[in-house]
Amino acid sequence: MTAAALKALHVPGRPLVLPNVWDADTAKLVEAAGFPAVATSSVAVAAALGFPDGEAAPADEMFAAAARIAKAVGVPVTVDAESGYGLSGAELAGRLLDAGAAGCNFEDTDHATGEVRPVARQAERIAALRAAAGDGLVINARVDSFRGADAREALEAGIARAQAYFGAGADCVYPIHLRTPELIAEFVRGVGGAVNAAAWPDSPGLEGLAALGVARISLGGGLWQYVRKQFEAAVTGVAEGRLPY
Repeated sequence: MTAAALKALHVPGRPLVLPNVWDADTAKLVEAAGFPAVATSSVAVAAALGFPDGEAAPADEMFAAAARIAKAVGVPVTVDAESGYGLSGAELAGRLLDAGAAGCNFEDTDHATGEVRPVARQAERIAALRAAAGDGLVINARVDSFRGADAREALEAGIARAQAYFGAGADCVYPIHLRTPELIAEFVRGVGGAVNAAAWPDSPGLEGLAALGVARISLGGGLWQYVRKQFEAAVTGVAEGRLPY
């Protein structure tokens, strides 16, 4: 499926909801449930491969997992490409397109330092990815500057950062650590483009987030964490002599 089809699903107030997956089987379940697109979760995919999040997993293994997921479904797949694994814009675009991706998450965190990249530098990286991908990828640009910050104090700079990313070619921006409903609404109004919100446990829920004007809602690693806890409880029961079925 094409990036154009994925991009068209980003409608403010009627957001694309993405229950993020970690393998081909979970991708098939999401498609079967009627969702029009599939998104991967880097933390979940990395964990399934035996690695922590934050680009600790080999890029080749992450792209191979993405390719298996894209091959398993008939809907557009957007891949959590973290911060790009040290690849150039052309290299990253090529790897994503070869994997069958129609879109990607692209973080502004530098995992080598743990710091958020300067706005201008990240805008350059987004522009390079856009130039290489053309219209072939929906770029969801993460805005990580709210992490560990006072959200109100960081809002103006976060909006400016997001606007720079739109100017560089991003289709959507993702302030993943912005959690306060009224500030999400202000961010949406301020950036003037498609905004992705994270469905945290303390979020106002899917309908509540939609009412804030977001165009996309990601569950991130939430479903993986939920399933993992269920599995842990089940195997603990087996260890105690109880079958879970």
